[in-house]
Formats: sequence, C-alpha cells, structure tokens
Amino acid sequence: MADEGADLSALLAGDKQAWNRFVERHAGVIFAAVRRRLIAAGRNADAEDVAQDVFLRLCRNDFALLRRYDAGRAKMTTWLTVVANSAAIDHLRRLKRRTEDLEAQPETVLSVDPVLPERVKIPEGVISPRQALVLELLYRRDMTPAEAGAVMGVDPQTVRSMHHKALVKLRAHFQAEIDMAEGRDGG
Repeated sequence: MADEGADLSALLAGDKQAWNRFVERHAGVIFAAVRRRLIAAGRNADAEDVAQDVFLRLCRNDFALLRRYDAGRAKMTTWLTVVANSAAIDHLRRLKRRTEDLEAQPETVLSVDPVLPERVKIPEGVISPRQALVLELLYRRDMTPAEAGAVMGVDPQTVRSMHHKALVKLRAHFQAEIDMAEGRDGG
C-alpha cells in the first residue's frame, strides 16, 4: 500500500495522527498474534498487556525497531506478527524465569513470619482441615513444601497452593474481625 508507506514516513517523522492510524490499522493483527501464542501457553489473560508491550517496543528509542522494517522483505502485517510473537515469547520466558526463581527459594524466605504462632487460634471452619494440616506441617513442624507433600501424599506445588489459599482466607477472616471491631462494614 502506497498510503501505508506515506503514513509510516509521517509516523517516523513524529506525526501523531499517523501513529494513531498505524495503531488503528494494525492493533488487530498484533493482538491476534499475541493471543494465539499466549492461548497455547494458557496465558490468554495477558494478551492485552503483551500487545501493549509490542506498541511500546515499536515506538521506543524514537521508533528504532519500526525504522528497521524493510518493505522489500515482508509485508507490514507479516513483520508485525513476527514482532508480536517475539514479544509473547519473551513474556512467557520472563514468567517461567520468575516461577523457577520462586520455586528455588526455600519456603522460609517466602512465608509470612508468624507473630506469636502458639497464641494464634484459628477459628473452626475458616480454613479446611487439609489447609490446617499444611500450616501445621510448614510452621509448627518446620517442614519444606516437599516434605509436607510427602507426608500428605501430594505434590509440593499443591502444598504451596493450599498454604497460599489458607493465608488468604485467614487474612480475610481477621481483617473482617478488625473491620467489625472498628465499626466498618468491610464493603
């Protein structure tokens, strides 16, 4: 498209309207490419953020990446699909690295340091018996998630999940008690 070449030149020269036309014209292609890659990884919810990241990459450093586009080698939509796929793959790699870093940490580094653990009474029915067992094994018996998992016959990640869910429920329960004591309705 000759019009697209003129728009690209205007965009690179700093024309805001040209940028708006570019975004309007290509947002669907970028979003579709990102979404296709993320759906396969089960991360569809991240698609809008990653698509936004593609546009940031394109305009960063005075459009340095966009200036490298060569119309003689590929159509703009093809090139943008490659850029979008690359952004989605980078996003998935960052998530994987964070997960691996998190799993490499001992539970004591990630856990909340209980204040007076012997005095905290967990009211009946706030957490499930399995969640209570997880807290018992992790905090009172000072086990790792792997050790607690072996005792319970579940995967260490399941232990981490039950631990997290128990803490969320307890925080909500105790926050509601604080709110009631202070005369707030919590809603």
